[in-house]
Amino acid sequence: MTGPAPSRICGFDIWTDGTATSAPDTSVVAPENAVYRWLHFDLAEPELARWCATQLPPMAARSLLAAKTRPRVDDQDNGLVLTLRGINLNEGAELTDMVSLRMWVTPRLVVTVRRMRMFAMDDLRHDIESGDAPAIPARMIARIIENIVDRIETVSVNLEEQADRMEELVYDQHVLQLPELAPLHRTVIKLRRHIGPLSDALDGLARMNTQVIPPELRHRLRDTANRVTRSVEEVVEVRDRVQTLTSHLDLANSARLGRNGYVLSVIAAIFLPLGFLTGLFGVNVAGLPGTAYPHAFAVLCGAMVVLALAIYLLLRWIRWF
Repeated sequence: MTGPAPSRICGFDIWTDGTATSAPDTSVVAPENAVYRWLHFDLAEPELARWCATQLPPMAARSLLAAKTRPRVDDQDNGLVLTLRGINLNEGAELTDMVSLRMWVTPRLVVTVRRMRMFAMDDLRHDIESGDAPAIPARMIARIIENIVDRIETVSVNLEEQADRMEELVYDQHVLQLPELAPLHRTVIKLRRHIGPLSDALDGLARMNTQVIPPELRHRLRDTANRVTRSVEEVVEVRDRVQTLTSHLDLANSARLGRNGYVLSVIAAIFLPLGFLTGLFGVNVAGLPGTAYPHAFAVLCGAMVVLALAIYLLLRWIRWF
């Protein structure tokens, strides 16, 4: 390999006795007695593109360096290319701004590349440093996926609990304003968009016939794929419940506005003639009746009360209300 080696986030050689030691370099060839080597890189590393182009198959290099990704699994060049998505738990970031993980896996090598910090990979690194290293690359794949899915399940359960609380407020306590409803709706839409393809990719991985994944491990991958599918179903259910809540609140608020408008219409129908009379008798011209009669104002007020009552009875008779 020519040129400087790319800086790595971490690298380990996994040995037959289950222990791991820090890899001394970024060579893609594991030591003879090692089971496999894991190299973990940041996509922003400037030397990574050259290293991938010279050390990895073309398809693997393109997948690891892709600017935009979606969950996928491909079996080529005696290895596996995986692109996964995980919950974004970085400070100040939204959960649904999923972080991507790109992987190139052969029976003797695992190369992973991330754009942003992924806590699932931090868990894996901690396990290896604690002496709990996956015995083979396939088990590393399974553990990474399980770490990702654990966090997705936690988020989907939290979304369900939010939906439960909102339904209680709306249906039981008759609350008609929920400012957090729109953000929840946006969250579930974005989350469904990302974990749906992840579920399809993991299902394809569990069914794939490849030398990287031994047959006895596929049931474990199928179980993880089923967990993601269940999370997708939960998110879809929350989305539908939120849409139902939104429709219910829209109908309730429309009915409330309609009732208020109806009441105002009745009041206006009663006071419109009274306003006409007060306006008529308020003009400042000669000839107005009652100007010389001391009880004219009381008579006018009484007549207006009688007129208002008559209009009210008329509206009741024609069933305006």
